[in-house]
Amino acid sequence: MKIDWAALGSVFGVSLLSTVALVGLFTLGIVGLSKRETATAQGGSAALAVTGAYACFAACAAAVAYGIYLIVA
Repeated sequence: MKIDWAALGSVFGVSLLSTVALVGLFTLGIVGLSKRETATAQGGSAALAVTGAYACFAACAAAVAYGIYLIVA
């Protein structure tokens, strides 16, 4: 049995990068929602923060759905 180390390293790199990107997007969504709470407590509106948070969550969901698609297909 011969292991293709270059391909294994490539898969590891892509999975590590995509995991970091997903965690970063989810974190941005959480930060956006916390900005909404802060703005609401101060009596303001944070429509842009909420829209950005929902966009981050939608991008996370799309990336997960695409990953599931790649596994199933």
